[in-house]
Amino acid sequence: MRELTIRGNDAGQRLDRFVGKAVPLLPESLLQKYIRLKRIKVNGRGAKRDLRLALNDTVQLYINDAFFAPPREENAYLKIGTPRLDVVYEDENLLLADKKPGVLCHSAGKWDYNTLLANIQAHAWQRGEWDPQGENSFAPALCNRIDRNTGGIVIAAKNAEALRILNEKIRDREIEKRYLCVVHGRPHPGEGRLEGWLFKDAKKNRVYVRSKPEPGARTAVTDYRVLQSRDGLSLVECTLLTGRTHQIRAQMAHAGWPLLGDGKYGSERRNRACGETGGQALYSYALRFRFPTDAGALNYLRGREFRVGSIDFVNQYFPEKGNLL
Repeated sequence: MRELTIRGNDAGQRLDRFVGKAVPLLPESLLQKYIRLKRIKVNGRGAKRDLRLALNDTVQLYINDAFFAPPREENAYLKIGTPRLDVVYEDENLLLADKKPGVLCHSAGKWDYNTLLANIQAHAWQRGEWDPQGENSFAPALCNRIDRNTGGIVIAAKNAEALRILNEKIRDREIEKRYLCVVHGRPHPGEGRLEGWLFKDAKKNRVYVRSKPEPGARTAVTDYRVLQSRDGLSLVECTLLTGRTHQIRAQMAHAGWPLLGDGKYGSERRNRACGETGGQALYSYALRFRFPTDAGALNYLRGREFRVGSIDFVNQYFPEKGNLL
């Protein structure tokens, strides 16, 4: 039990709002439940959530000690009452999540519990599949990342063995990732390969395409295939043969076909004309576990392919291609 005394700056606040600030890791749903169950008391007695606290009141909190820890990325899962996940596939070893545009994979420099990782960890914890207090070092982890404004399948490992295997297979390019994007113009030829070198400017969080090697530049190879074109836009499928930062966005723009909605590498004027300025039309829609070599405990996934259920920009601009999903 923890006891807090109300000082001058906290007097006059509602009970639930005071506790929400004092114990930031406590989910709102659990906070309200604990008030109803009288596990949160004022001056030793149960109280309603809208009670106005007075100077020198004492608030007793019968709450698990874990909720009083300083908020950080490693314990953000505690804050989540109901995990928000679109699960494409899950078993005892891994989870494939359809990350929606606008969602961060990890915290971006400051504490944030609305991340994909936090929701996956909360999901595993609440289902009894992960015991944070019983683990010395392992926590469910993401094996790949997707930009905030890009959607698609993210792989999460649920145990250390799966994490080791998946990281190895990604490094050895034994997991095939295919993307759908909408670009300005019509790529020509209709099917081909983009090859070059990408140089990353970390300060600007931007990459630049080079036609020949240079210090700091890394090879980038993308296969593409036009699926349909209309009204100055094309739906294109891209397959990554390398996995570089902003690879598809930078290479398609460099080739003359910037992604719809892409403000970093594309044309703001053309995006505004289409009413798309909120983020690039790019989605990691399909994932295939190729596994030409031994995958140990994950051999059962060899040859299996998974796809997302729906993509908003495909439904909007090329609805007849929804059968790809």
